[in-house]
Amino acid sequence: MRVGIVGAGSIAFGTACLLEQMGHEAMLWSPSGERTKALAKGEALTATGAVEGTFHPKVAANAQELVAAAEVVFIALPGYGHKFAFDAISPFIREGQTVVISSHASFGALYLGRALAKRGIVVPIVAWGTTVVTGRQKGQAEVNVNTVRKKVDLSTVPASASAHGLDICQKLFGDRFVDRGSLIAIALSNLNPQNHMGIALCNLTRMERGESWSQGQNVTPKVGALLEALDEERLAIAKALGLDVRTIFQHFHLSFHVPVSSISQMNQEMHAAGNGGSGPTTADSRYVLEDVPFGLVATVKLGRLAGKPAELHESGIRIFSALYGRDFFAENDLLAALDLDSLSLADIVALSKEGYRPA
Repeated sequence: MRVGIVGAGSIAFGTACLLEQMGHEAMLWSPSGERTKALAKGEALTATGAVEGTFHPKVAANAQELVAAAEVVFIALPGYGHKFAFDAISPFIREGQTVVISSHASFGALYLGRALAKRGIVVPIVAWGTTVVTGRQKGQAEVNVNTVRKKVDLSTVPASASAHGLDICQKLFGDRFVDRGSLIAIALSNLNPQNHMGIALCNLTRMERGESWSQGQNVTPKVGALLEALDEERLAIAKALGLDVRTIFQHFHLSFHVPVSSISQMNQEMHAAGNGGSGPTTADSRYVLEDVPFGLVATVKLGRLAGKPAELHESGIRIFSALYGRDFFAENDLLAALDLDSLSLADIVALSKEGYRPA
């Protein structure tokens, strides 16, 4: 299949390599154009780690060219770039295409679906709870793929296209997907915001000093205990909404192939196996700038609607806001554009299943 990838960071590069390894054709579009300069000049993209090889994804000059060439349009940008990406591609999406959001944040599928509905168009929009790969970009033409996940949660809007959305993802990446049936379930299936909050908060001076440090090794017992407590808040919200989502223990087991134990012990085993990952080397990391406003804020809002306040999550947002001198509650442009605070829980449940319909 022909897949147009919006983005040119580590996840976009790693996904492009995985797609090409599995026999598909990938095309990348970097909104700034900076990260695809080498590839545009004909340099090969080299992958190491869980995906090995040299690949030659195409490069699009703009959003229109990318969408025109694609059967599937794949969003692989941090959450703070999603609204820009949706605004860029929505004028060119056509019937018969599928959009995959990797990973989904802050009900972005509803924002994109609403924009398409205004054009009289409905296409399957598949929201993933996490990415299919993890890794680090090592240059303009090199990526280290840390892991390829065994399982990825997804949901398709509208729900009537669920079978199609699941089939497309399986054709692209194999039998590794679990359909959670609702966009709200996916909103509560992305564990990165809560995990990154605990890791970043407890290792912030390492990030700020630009140190080189092992992430898995530094999920010590007390950091692990914080991550487990954050997970309990998320699971309580899901339970109140009658949703089935994976636990943090299942997440690490399925993503990093370690036996179930305490979260700290699982991370120590990841570190010992060499796939514990490297921690951020800057305070301006997506662990904070993406995951706090686009992950934690959405969880807090759902917790309030469900009658299960996520107090640790909310405290984390306030602490990071104080640390960075910013109001992270106010930085989520997707939730603001959707005016989520004006919607009832019943409204959100209905939209999460059926999306917006053309007028």
